[in-house]
Amino acid sequence: MNILILGGTGRVGSHMLKHALDDGHQVTALVRDAEKIQVESINLTVVEGNVLNRSDILNAMNGIDMVISALGTDGTTTLSEGLPSVIEGMEERGLKRLITIGTGGILNSRTEPGLLRYQSNESKRKTTRAAEEHHKVFNLLEDSQLDWTIVCPTYLPDGEYTGQYRAERDYLPEGGKMISVPDTAEFAYSQIQDDRFIRSRVGLAY
Repeated sequence: MNILILGGTGRVGSHMLKHALDDGHQVTALVRDAEKIQVESINLTVVEGNVLNRSDILNAMNGIDMVISALGTDGTTTLSEGLPSVIEGMEERGLKRLITIGTGGILNSRTEPGLLRYQSNESKRKTTRAAEEHHKVFNLLEDSQLDWTIVCPTYLPDGEYTGQYRAERDYLPEGGKMISVPDTAEFAYSQIQDDRFIRSRVGLAY
């Protein structure tokens, strides 16, 4: 499979990049700085560019079968400003499958029906800026024709790989407090072969 990875130099994205290469997929990584890519492979094509530049995205999508986005918020609006071009590019090229990393804040609240977790008393965050960015992406994807999955981890320390975690559609698993970066990356990557969570959010926690 030919996979485009966005955010492949980040905490989760770098793990997903390695998973894809280890499984023998052809991978294109669109990055702002090619020197930040820490792996080498004959199956890896690194394209320098910016997700805010529509032509860069379209160029990176040549020959692609699906897209994985591990773009973060990082105190900017890059995520919500870049995703429209990603969606448009995929729809223009007839691509359907998009897996993206979100946040537990945009899952449904158990305590206040009709609200998302970041809008409810479930949220312990002092700022909602990152969740608001991911909420915009959620709305954009709901309005699209793509087969998307938003993987929504709760508190996300680097941690260790365990392979033991819980996933639930649209809600955070009850009592879930955290999930490590390696476990999040493994679950998100596994969605390329899993259609159980098409067009839905997935809460992820231990």
